[in-house]
Amino acid sequence: MTVRPEVGATPRTCDGGVARAFAFLGKRWNGMLLSTLADGPAGFAELTRALPGISESVLSDRLGELVRLGLVSRTVRQGPPVGVRYELTGPGATLLPVLDALGRWAHEHLPAEPNAVPPQGC
Repeated sequence: MTVRPEVGATPRTCDGGVARAFAFLGKRWNGMLLSTLADGPAGFAELTRALPGISESVLSDRLGELVRLGLVSRTVRQGPPVGVRYELTGPGATLLPVLDALGRWAHEHLPAEPNAVPPQGC
């Protein structure tokens, strides 16, 4: 069966901003990294422990992307020992209410998978 649009009807389109936001937030780990950094600055090893299942190479890639987008800052601390800390920037922090709202919505409307084990800290 073919559905024809009404004569004179404006064709529907998706919102470009929403599409870009979900392309970014839908990339595995981005939202979880931002949410984890909501508790304050963290080093690479601390983030690795907070997000079980993320490989070091993926974590490095995601952090690099977040830094390039200006959502996270990267600060090298001269040692000893030398360390790197990651922290939300102002624009990164503006995403926290959105992530909190998505989390609340998921708790209310998405059933947990019976055998799924959420990552530690989640």
